Amino acid sequence: MSPIDFVKLYKGSLVPLYGCLPGLTWILHDYFITLEDEVRYIWSQKPSLGKFMFLWIRYYSIALLIFDVTQIHLFTRPGITSETVCVAMDSIIRIVGAISLWSVEIIMQLRIYALFKSSKKVAFINFVLFLGSIAGFLWVLIFNAVRRKAIIKDAVRLPLPGCPSIHVGIEWIQWIPATVFEAVLFCWALYKTGETAAIRARVGDRVSLYSLLLRDNIFYFFAVTCLLIFNNLMVVGSTGIPWFSYSPFHAAIGILTTRMLLNLSKAILSDKNQYLQSSPLETLAFHGAAGPASGYSSQTYSTYYGSSSGFRDTSKLPGPSGRGPV
Repeated sequence: MSPIDFVKLYKGSLVPLYGCLPGLTWILHDYFITLEDEVRYIWSQKPSLGKFMFLWIRYYSIALLIFDVTQIHLFTRPGITSETVCVAMDSIIRIVGAISLWSVEIIMQLRIYALFKSSKKVAFINFVLFLGSIAGFLWVLIFNAVRRKAIIKDAVRLPLPGCPSIHVGIEWIQWIPATVFEAVLFCWALYKTGETAAIRARVGDRVSLYSLLLRDNIFYFFAVTCLLIFNNLMVVGSTGIPWFSYSPFHAAIGILTTRMLLNLSKAILSDKNQYLQSSPLETLAFHGAAGPASGYSSQTYSTYYGSSSGFRDTSKLPGPSGRGPV
């Protein structure tokens, strides 16, 4: 290796060393400024799939960032890195990162399922594509892992700060399956937004919880898709974007998803309070002798709001005094 190539490789190895710290700082900052909302809107919920998924994404993402920073800085110590360690850690980093992304994509699938009014056909199509993206990821992972030892054989012996930051072969395909699948989910959400917009144009522009959720979903689906595309551009290497580790990517994915679930919980609770405040007092009675004056009993309300999973289709929530959707 020429001195110029060594300097380039050395500088490339320094970028992840510093790039991982902003990711950890970012997710910890977001955690503390949203902790009050988490306690108010998530902790108060009964055990449900939505609550579990939020807590999983929230704390797995933080643990993942701590792992990223620890391993990157630990490997800068002399005598720790080797061919075997670098090859193994390269695969481990990708797998633990993929678990985070797959968890997010499960949540996205549940949102699409709810938006399409529990369509089993849509859910089946997404599930098959999801399994296909996982299979594609694992195939590329194994293909690269088998050949990576030979690729870094010479570079790993150099006095570098950590494992060599070398991306060759078909490594750029690693996140393509996930990117394609996320783009499909984004298209589902975009289609539903167009359909809803057409309906609202016919009946008049009325703000509803359903519209709010659609608008939020579009943003989050689009943002995750853009993050995956940007991650692919880093791996390609020919774009001039240096490889600065997965940490900022992991932080962004975790923050986007937890923010989406928090906003969803806020919207549902806000709509719930508006419904209760605008209904007659008798509506709050639990099967009272006189019965609810508005025609909607607490049992009816429970039918619509009883699930706190965060993935329920809310397009047909009852309005005040039973006058159609909110």
